Amino acid sequence: MPTINENFIKIPATYLFSEIARRVSAYRSEHPDVDIIRMGIGDVTLPLPDVCVDAMIKAAEEQRSVATFRGYGPEQGYDFLRKAIVENDFQAFGIEEDEVFVSDGAKSDTGNIGDIFSRDNKVAITDPSYPVYVDTNAMGGRAGQFLNGQWSGLVYLPCNESNRFVPELPAGKVDIIYLCYPNNPTGTVLTREQLAVWVNYARDKGAVILFDAAYEAFISEKDVPHTIYEIDGAKEVAIEFRSFSKTAGFTGTRCGYTVVPKSVKALSENGERVALNKLWLRRQTTKFNGVSYAVQRAAEATYTPEGKRQVRSLIDYYMDNARIIRQALQSIGMSVYGGVNAPYIWVKTPDRMGSWDYFDYLLKEKGIVCTPGAGFGASGEGFVRFSAFGEKERIVEATRRLLR
Repeated sequence: MPTINENFIKIPATYLFSEIARRVSAYRSEHPDVDIIRMGIGDVTLPLPDVCVDAMIKAAEEQRSVATFRGYGPEQGYDFLRKAIVENDFQAFGIEEDEVFVSDGAKSDTGNIGDIFSRDNKVAITDPSYPVYVDTNAMGGRAGQFLNGQWSGLVYLPCNESNRFVPELPAGKVDIIYLCYPNNPTGTVLTREQLAVWVNYARDKGAVILFDAAYEAFISEKDVPHTIYEIDGAKEVAIEFRSFSKTAGFTGTRCGYTVVPKSVKALSENGERVALNKLWLRRQTTKFNGVSYAVQRAAEATYTPEGKRQVRSLIDYYMDNARIIRQALQSIGMSVYGGVNAPYIWVKTPDRMGSWDYFDYLLKEKGIVCTPGAGFGASGEGFVRFSAFGEKERIVEATRRLLR
């Protein structure tokens, strides 16, 4: 009989969003008439931009003809999309098309990137953080044992009120660093100067930064970098993840991309410096068959002048929701973070309530679903996250309930 990867059963059985769904379902079954407003999970609610739908329809029509039919595409993405990505997002920073890898989303890539790293690497993760970073390292055997709510093999970088949610450099040497800015779940950001500290650390220590920039399109302040490659030297030490999910509504359509500069290297067992671009190419061409042609045409359409306008309209809609939530919570004296450069609002619970206790209170007393901060890590205890990805009328109703 085959044996299993024991690391999978070391992970706590309850996934954050599964537990939220379980509690909401249980409450709804007991109170079927309650109108529940969901402000927890970060799923979009507005439809895809028209330019994207039109592009998919046109691409689908091409499949009717032998002359334009497409079968297997390149695993790393079609040239037309990679070219559009480089020309619009990275040309000023020297990124080349063969350093861009199109995928089915940033979640997949941030989870799969561990395939190219040894299990012996010491990994640092901001706390709180997106659960995928932690759980996939646990699956890969880099997290150690789960003891007292944390993994023994990971280096946690607390982000809290005392440090204004800016993580401090690790006391000892680490090999891999996960950074997500604008941050999920806190909605906070790093300035160029603050991010440069991390790039300089990685260059000095020989570390690699895994930079999740899935929410960069929501940035509104000038001193907040849209890409880590705005920082000198980042091309030597950083891999960046991007997504069309929240910016253009592709949560169900599925498309994102990862930038792996050829200058980012790591060591083999014999001490040879190996380009991670080559390893990621091998991983993707072996395990992934690429994103569908129609979806990549839809993603390409976001870079047209009309596509940019329509995407901007979506972002403005959600950020106005964030403003409404933020101002409402501030008006009743709550400590509120985020919601300026990101569609998430990070809120300190009242009267030192636990995250799950406040979640239950909002669900049962206000009919509102949020996300307990404790589900993102120990430093998230005592906070909850509100998502601005909702219909404006429902957001306004939710704030009315919060204020009464």
